[in-house]
Amino acid sequence: MFWQFLSRNMALLTLAGAVAAYLYPPAFLIFKGYFLWFFAATMFALGVVLKPEEARAALSRPSRIGLGVLCQFTIMPLLGFAAASVAVWQGVDPALALGFIIVGCAPGAMASNVITYLAGGAVAFSIAMTMIATMLAPLLTPMMVELLGSAYMDIPFWPMMQTIILTVVVPLMLGMALRRRLGSRLLQAEQIAPGIAALAIIVICSYAVAANHDRIAETPLLVIGLVVLLNGLGYLLGWLAGGLFRFDHSYKITLAIEIGMQNAGLGVALALKHFQPETALPGALFAVWCIITAAGMTRWLHRPVIAVQPAC
Repeated sequence: MFWQFLSRNMALLTLAGAVAAYLYPPAFLIFKGYFLWFFAATMFALGVVLKPEEARAALSRPSRIGLGVLCQFTIMPLLGFAAASVAVWQGVDPALALGFIIVGCAPGAMASNVITYLAGGAVAFSIAMTMIATMLAPLLTPMMVELLGSAYMDIPFWPMMQTIILTVVVPLMLGMALRRRLGSRLLQAEQIAPGIAALAIIVICSYAVAANHDRIAETPLLVIGLVVLLNGLGYLLGWLAGGLFRFDHSYKITLAIEIGMQNAGLGVALALKHFQPETALPGALFAVWCIITAAGMTRWLHRPVIAVQPAC
């Protein structure tokens, strides 16, 4: 099925879309006025596939969820701020460097739930972290971006909060409401929704590359290196935090994945909406890279990658 092909091959297709957007930007610049709608589609799809029984099971251990979400909104924002500080110190445009902070302050990626399953982690814990972090994002993401990013640029807190509510919370709730009404068509919807979300993320990241075409050739290797480092340190510190909290092995795997994989699609959408186009560049690079490393992680843990759902 076409939609399953999209979700299973998202890493490769995201990379291919980014290359195509760089080689021929006009093909993707037509999406300039629609990228927020595409991101809303990813959240709507998540609402459709989110099983109420899994959410209830995940919420049965609130203390672990609280510790996980606390790590999500401390470790990655601080790493993003550190990456931005290094970039500015090395002469990178503050508008571009701000993109690292936005990526760091985003909630966890939707793909983390599937990656957790493939890697042998605690799936219910992953679902709970993704769900709670996403619901807190309208408040915490703009708050953290304003707190950490105001050193470089003026941050539009309330417009960012409004954007997240309209593109994250509302579509998520609509997707969950539709799920309850699908009846016998629910199985078909669960097969199609991940593909729709994958297509939306591919388009968003490709548009971000197209919008930054003239800047990518001049992107310092430092920026690419910082993207790689941000992702890797997220995994590492998430694992170490799990050990500090005395989590068992499966929960440590989950926390590492949840911290290291960010919803870079949201970061790109916010950057394109509220800042300069180059602010979206770190997020676009991170979206591609974190999907590739997540797929590689499952292989390293000796589990076959059978599907990768979006949203880095």
